[in-house]
Amino acid sequence: MSELPVPSVRSEVGRLRAVLVHRPGEELRRVTPSNMERLLFDELLWVEHAQQEHDAFTDLLRSHGVEVLVLAELLAEVVVDPDAARDLVDRHVTETTCGPEAVAAVRDHVLAGDPHELVARLIGGITHEEAGDIDGLVAAAAAPGDPLFEPLPNLVFARDASAWIGEGVVLSPMHRSARRRETDLLRTLYRTHPRFAGAPVWFGDQPIDRHPATVEGGDVLVVGERGLAIGLSERTTPAGVETLAARLFHAGVVDRILAVELPKVRAAMHLDTVVTQVDVDAFITYPQMTAASRVFQLTRRGEDGVHVTSGPDLVHGLAWAAGLDHARVIEPALSATRAEREQWNDANNTLALKPGEVIAYERNVATNEILHDAGITVHTIPSYELPRGRGGPRCMSCPVTRDPLP
Repeated sequence: MSELPVPSVRSEVGRLRAVLVHRPGEELRRVTPSNMERLLFDELLWVEHAQQEHDAFTDLLRSHGVEVLVLAELLAEVVVDPDAARDLVDRHVTETTCGPEAVAAVRDHVLAGDPHELVARLIGGITHEEAGDIDGLVAAAAAPGDPLFEPLPNLVFARDASAWIGEGVVLSPMHRSARRRETDLLRTLYRTHPRFAGAPVWFGDQPIDRHPATVEGGDVLVVGERGLAIGLSERTTPAGVETLAARLFHAGVVDRILAVELPKVRAAMHLDTVVTQVDVDAFITYPQMTAASRVFQLTRRGEDGVHVTSGPDLVHGLAWAAGLDHARVIEPALSATRAEREQWNDANNTLALKPGEVIAYERNVATNEILHDAGITVHTIPSYELPRGRGGPRCMSCPVTRDPLP
């Protein structure tokens, strides 16, 4: 039997070989007008169409030779083991997630299915009707439509809960409570599935609350073989970045990290909503958000320390982190109104297939034309429903293996 490929991500644009995704499912049908703010959604998605668009995305990836790893399928392979299944369910279905009176019934309901049903229920959540008659305050106080066990509708944005850097992975300590169970699903997968077993975990190895030291994968750009850019966003904090930097420097994974301060607004949720790398030396940016950004250059100090200096500006900072003499920046020259509309629909959230070749949403016509004029090949995917979740092709993908750059 041939050996499984070793996960490795040493750039944003090296040829993409394997990527982890989550196909949207029942969890998105559990998002309602009354709970969508709590579940971090601005709009309700037409799930069947979102699935068709996601299928078009993964079909495009496969057509370019990318191995598409589907999270739910891999987790189902893990929970074939009854002990692994029980351990996972016990960690997710607890007194604090659904109330003491409901724990036994919800656990039994989740465990009653086959491995694929078990995973689907952990991700899709459990309604009061599905769990049956339950005593307790949680059930008594529930409004119609309230889930008894919360769904994970943001899991479609597979980039955030984990990020591969070099030959190891960061398990994201998530900022919002609605997303923290996602990280444990990835932790379970990476620890126990043979595809990933043995890979080092740079940060987030233990299931403990690290708040306020939070880091989310959408803020992490592997801009060079020895360098990163990380956003200081509404969901990734300075304490999180400094802690992660200390771990990576101590392990010798990278030499340079550029921390980029972002406005703490929904439209700049993560760094990859305003900056992505589209070629070895080229980045597309949203200048309305990045023009005034402060940047900080982080390097190793001693055995375990982090040295911080103020950086010059974003462009020179990205070049420094990537180990380049200079960086080419593509800044769409659009009217303020059109630029704001396209950025809201993740025009800058591109996923590189290889240097100079990216995937983008088809609806962002002007930005895609600007990329094309700059010499970037743009493959587009349908985008009527998926952008309503506020995430683009990069958000929906967690690269596991990329070829090293020459």
